[in-house]
Amino acid sequence: MLAKRIIPCLDVNQGRVVKGIQFKDLKDVADPAQLAKKYSLEGADEIVFYDITASNEKRNLSLDFVRKVAQEINIPFCVGGGINSVENMKDVLRKGADKISINSGAINTPEMIKKGAEKFGSQCIVLSIDVKEEDNQYVVYKNGGRVKTNLDAISWAKRGVELGAGELVINSMNFDGTKNGFDIKLLNIIAQAVNVPVIASGGAGGIAHFIELGKQTDVDGFLAASVFHYKEIQIHQLKEQLNKNNIVVRRTKEAL
Repeated sequence: MLAKRIIPCLDVNQGRVVKGIQFKDLKDVADPAQLAKKYSLEGADEIVFYDITASNEKRNLSLDFVRKVAQEINIPFCVGGGINSVENMKDVLRKGADKISINSGAINTPEMIKKGAEKFGSQCIVLSIDVKEEDNQYVVYKNGGRVKTNLDAISWAKRGVELGAGELVINSMNFDGTKNGFDIKLLNIIAQAVNVPVIASGGAGGIAHFIELGKQTDVDGFLAASVFHYKEIQIHQLKEQLNKNNIVVRRTKEAL
């Protein structure tokens, strides 16, 4: 069994890490590079950054923080937000990112997934999907969760993988920021529908939620934001508890 990855998520707006509830009421948290360095030292396996207003503001991703992050950490990190072309992808990778996360750009131009995978390899292309359950259907949203599409989340996940996405991040908008636990039902549906790693996002409120996620799903990565940002959960403590519950994770820095 592959070790599960613990992945802090840093939403970036105007060069600062922010956090909100269900994509609203954003509050300033920290400097991206300094917070990333802190998580790297604490034992995070990867870090994900989203420029959460880039797509809605119809602008390219801000690259300055990407360069600064690459100088501060030595673990893999993924960057997304406002990426609308292969040229955008190349710019992000050149600044030091290991992976590119695409969401709205892929919805608008699905062929971009294929072109990116062909040029940089599927392992670099992460398809992020913002999902909202409405009337017993899983609907895809874009532009940072602001714009509803006519896409079914399960069908879109399958198509994204067929086009070349090497990994999926599934963010449950219904659960995002609520701290009531992960959307186990949705994550199981997606994980069983595709043959690439699935990262769970949205709803973490305590260590018990991560244990539930590890025991009840086959997702590969556990992503969270506010519980790490506000020091409600320490990464090394989370890993210790997961190990005690027979959920395999990579060793913490303290255990090396």
